[in-house]
Amino acid sequence: MNIPPANAPRQKRVSFAVLLLFILLGWWLFFVYQRPVPAPTVALIPVTARGDLAADEQSTIALFRSASPAVVYITNIEVRRNIFSLNIHEIPKGTGSGFIWDKQGRIVTNYHVIESASRVEVTLADRSTWQATLVGIAPDKDLAVLQILAPTEKLTPLPLGESHNLLVGQKVFAIGNPFGLDQSLTSGIVSALGREIQSATGRTIQGVIQTDAAINPGNSGGPLLDSAGRLIGVNTAIYSPSGGSAGIGFAVPVDVVAKVIPEIIQHGRLIRPGLSISVADDQIAKRVGVIGVLVMNIQPGSAAEAAGLRGTRRIQGEIVFGDVIVAVDGRKVFSYDDLRNAMDHYKVGDTVTLTIEREDRQMQLPVVLEEVG
Repeated sequence: MNIPPANAPRQKRVSFAVLLLFILLGWWLFFVYQRPVPAPTVALIPVTARGDLAADEQSTIALFRSASPAVVYITNIEVRRNIFSLNIHEIPKGTGSGFIWDKQGRIVTNYHVIESASRVEVTLADRSTWQATLVGIAPDKDLAVLQILAPTEKLTPLPLGESHNLLVGQKVFAIGNPFGLDQSLTSGIVSALGREIQSATGRTIQGVIQTDAAINPGNSGGPLLDSAGRLIGVNTAIYSPSGGSAGIGFAVPVDVVAKVIPEIIQHGRLIRPGLSISVADDQIAKRVGVIGVLVMNIQPGSAAEAAGLRGTRRIQGEIVFGDVIVAVDGRKVFSYDDLRNAMDHYKVGDTVTLTIEREDRQMQLPVVLEEVG
């Protein structure tokens, strides 16, 4: 039997140490005598001079610099009560845009931007924030006026333009706060005119401007400008299955805005001319075969009563339908919405000629318009 020598483990340790020494020596020699790899040469690419901006770029930049100080950021703040602690606290309900109307600190925006607000804050282009008070509203036109007490030097109103002479294809620019990103500029063209949209009250707003300038949530209430930087509309709605801009935006025309806003400032509401009557619901009128506006009741002592307009009444137990209004000064009306929109072309005290149907015959009836609610 072979017996290993007593110093065998020591020999193994010595051999391992010698091997490790050679490995370390080789590693050191590898790094000492390795040739350094030369650094790659990097050729500097010269910057190409930009040159002058194109004329249309310069005009767009100038337009934004001139108009953006007039555009404001609006925060709709709602008061809520905690259902557990019953404590009352404020939360932002929504945001939108608006613009400075005059040097007195009046701000124009959409009615739906500030609807049901407990408190409204207005942030100017210089980032200063002001608490706003409500001057008045015109829900049927989706317009509202706010008031802030900012110094005059901070207030830069927009110049007013016209909308009745717009042409499809004109350049337009929208400035607002889409998705809370303030002072954003988009551009496009007038893509259609004479559109109709529904206001927050369900009433039709006529003569609306359609544009492909990108309008997103948060742009509502902001200005639509022409290439001269003039206000031509108030951005109010988009058509979008996804909720984002689909290239179809709508703006209330400035000709409507210029008529409505002074009345709101003066009276706190829109003074509307009309007939002191109540009419049948359009669906009920259609159900009984009426095409037009069926008069149900007439306010006693009103100009409509003085003109001889008749309402629906009961005679010997039978219901006799009242007059059916089918036209105003030759402009045909098929619904109550049509009748109210026709009245927008007049003012209180004007005389209009109603075309009515009474007992299977048509007749003309002149009526003086009165202030209606």
